[in-house]
Amino acid sequence: MFAIFFTSHVFHFILKRFSIPLLVSQILAGMILGKAGLGLQADYKRIMFAIDSDQLFGTIGGFGFQLFVFLNGVKMDLSLIRKTGRVALCSGVLSMVMPVLFGAVTTSIVNSYLGLLELDKLSLSLVMLVHSMTPFPVTCSFVSDLKLTHSELGRLGLSAALSSELLTQFLACNAVLVGIFYQYHYQGALKIVAIYAAFVILTVFLLRPAMLWVIKQTPEGRPVRDLYIYFIVLGALVSSLIFQFIGLNMFLGSLAFGLAVPAGPPLASALVEKFECMVSGVLIPLFMAMCTMKTNFRDINFHKKLTKGTAIVVTVVSLTKFGACLVTLFYYRMPKQDAFALAFIISSKGIVELGVYALISESGVFTEGMFSFLAITILVSATISPIFVNWLYDPSRKYAGYQKRNIMHSKDLCVLACIYRPDNVTSIINFLQALCPTLESQVSVCALHLIKISGRATSLFISHQKQKKSLSARSISENVILSFSNFWRNNCEIESVNVFTSISPTKFMHQDICTLALDELASFIVLPFHLKWLVDGSIESQDSRFRTLNCCVLERAPCSVGILIDHGNQVNSISRESSREQSLLVALIFFGGEDDREALVLAKRMSQHRNISLTIIHFVLSTCEIKSDWEKMQDSERLRNIKPGSIEHGEVKYIEETVSDGLETSKRIRSILNKYDLFIVGRRKDVETIQTAGLDYMNEYPELGVIGNLLASMETTERYSVLVVQQQISL
Repeated sequence: MFAIFFTSHVFHFILKRFSIPLLVSQILAGMILGKAGLGLQADYKRIMFAIDSDQLFGTIGGFGFQLFVFLNGVKMDLSLIRKTGRVALCSGVLSMVMPVLFGAVTTSIVNSYLGLLELDKLSLSLVMLVHSMTPFPVTCSFVSDLKLTHSELGRLGLSAALSSELLTQFLACNAVLVGIFYQYHYQGALKIVAIYAAFVILTVFLLRPAMLWVIKQTPEGRPVRDLYIYFIVLGALVSSLIFQFIGLNMFLGSLAFGLAVPAGPPLASALVEKFECMVSGVLIPLFMAMCTMKTNFRDINFHKKLTKGTAIVVTVVSLTKFGACLVTLFYYRMPKQDAFALAFIISSKGIVELGVYALISESGVFTEGMFSFLAITILVSATISPIFVNWLYDPSRKYAGYQKRNIMHSKDLCVLACIYRPDNVTSIINFLQALCPTLESQVSVCALHLIKISGRATSLFISHQKQKKSLSARSISENVILSFSNFWRNNCEIESVNVFTSISPTKFMHQDICTLALDELASFIVLPFHLKWLVDGSIESQDSRFRTLNCCVLERAPCSVGILIDHGNQVNSISRESSREQSLLVALIFFGGEDDREALVLAKRMSQHRNISLTIIHFVLSTCEIKSDWEKMQDSERLRNIKPGSIEHGEVKYIEETVSDGLETSKRIRSILNKYDLFIVGRRKDVETIQTAGLDYMNEYPELGVIGNLLASMETTERYSVLVVQQQISL
């Protein structure tokens, strides 16, 4: 054990500078300490490879791999399958199906051409199947090592791997069950299937509800009781025993039980925190060394038919897997560099393939030369994949989205509302009431209460749907929870309302916002402005930290973003039961461009509310422009249905204002401040037009854009609110 840890960490000290994961160092340590390296010395071999030592070593390594598979089952969030887009689903399925098809054809041709024996044919078939897999534990470890877990690229890789893994396990289980019916007589096979079915029913309808009960009994922010943790680990070991008893792979039992554990905090995170260090830091290095110590480069002989056939099959399967993934990503128009990076992530090989090959080798199906060659291919894949991903992927676009997640392209609207201060709650809720959900277009809300960390060493993220309230103290987000609970109760047409609390340093809060937006597939993020005004128009307070936070979210958000400004007036509270006299007067200031079009779609959605009166004010040049481009064509198409004479004109008031420069625009906007409760504008970053010429010189708040800044910085006693909209930044 000392030799393994010392050697692997010496290698890792050197290789980590090139972003090569610890897995590669562990494989190299096993090869050097095994038969191919120091094992060539007789005295070393006699001391290190004693029979008793080898058996004990194998038992510890196998136990570590069993716990590793269980923990990766715990990490798998099956709800991702529902949220998985077509990109991840297609790339995950095709990266498994296509290599199997091409590999099967290649294996058949190689078998006929080389004239292999039956056992050799079985060996090639197993190599083809194992190399075609996309194991979730391998992808998860790969993404984690490269610190891509909270990136859109990492999420796509994990979703694709999860889709592929579940399909692989489903097909494998069915193949094993069919094999059981062929191997045993009818009654014996039926008994095995009955035990398997009973295990599935017991896990789904008894054990998983029991785990959910444990979560509900755990107070917010408190750890899960150790007794529950020990029972769950014991259940994983018993599951392996059951699968071993009925003739299935024991590791599949650990994986199945791990999948039953509800993902995320507090239960799954507690299991990972307690055992991850021991499993990944101690037991898995032993398992990796146990596997690779058996490699012997001298046994690799390409003049042998089996070794030659193995090389051909591995090459064809690997290229097909990479190509199938790449073609799928190109079809969905992913940027080339990111597509290549994701293809390397999905095609990478690691501990699962090595473990499976080692188990097959122990059963006598593989020759030592064949296993040594396969171990080399895994080492090469694990080495070059992270190097290419780091070279291809730009971490500054960590949260960049590859799918349309904006209001314009979303049938159902998922809004992530951020709360910085208690006084943000009322204005945010009043705005959400105006979104007008319908049967054709549902609205779901996620509220995130952001609190600066104080008095604790680590950050905390709480989902208030999963755990009961603390019995010892009032929840720090209790007022937020109660407010949004009442909001949902009074607006039953809202599909769902979920409340979260994040306690973290201010400089990292944008990561929590963007990550939650990715997880919940949000199409719109609402951020409060950092300034607070008094009734007389003077500034009451300002917090530069939240201004920096808003800027970070605008730069990195995976969806559209809106900044809500209360200029001495919180958005009026409205409901479907309110009278017409309590209507909300909304004005959309339209110049053109993608941000303005996004704001227009949002405003038209709000206009469906019976108590909202919408006016669209279109600022055009006083001199007629002959020039036309694609942007103006899109603007005209969006405005076509609301101009006079159209069907929607009766519901929405349309005003066309002709101006000649920015000064005239400023005067017109100032003259209408007292006529509306809420102004909606596009951010229009770095967009210069004649209508706004000269206004950018006094742009005090660039994050709001020219018009947003104008409305926010006007010294006036008028009370109104402003929503500045930025459409999802496209790649």
